[in-house]
Amino acid sequence: MAEPTVTHLGAGWYLVDDGHRRWRVAVAGNTDTQWVFVDGQVATIETPRPGRRSGRGTHAGVMSPMPATVIAINIEPGQAVSEGQTLLVLEAMKMELPIRAPQAGVVKTVACAMGDLVQPGVNLLEFE
Repeated sequence: MAEPTVTHLGAGWYLVDDGHRRWRVAVAGNTDTQWVFVDGQVATIETPRPGRRSGRGTHAGVMSPMPATVIAINIEPGQAVSEGQTLLVLEAMKMELPIRAPQAGVVKTVACAMGDLVQPGVNLLEFE
């Protein structure tokens, strides 16, 4: 496998190419936490600082990778979803960002509505 190349596209977007596949990756965050969006999945990377505890538990939910507008909600509370299913669609920087289920489960709450401007680090929905 070839060494991946990463090209900065601007405004938090990167192109990652391993010689066989290409991914558009969005990165947003601050000095403590980064949110990485790849293929509809969001990963959170926290950078611990010496002597500081985050005080945050694990999120049993789904977050936006960057400030965005909710343009579609494909689920409702009580609905069973499968891993990889598109739950929401966000729009940021004139691009649609499908937000997919990180695991199979049942939607407990939906904490956003069509047209809402959402921020990274805030749960958009939670699983039971």
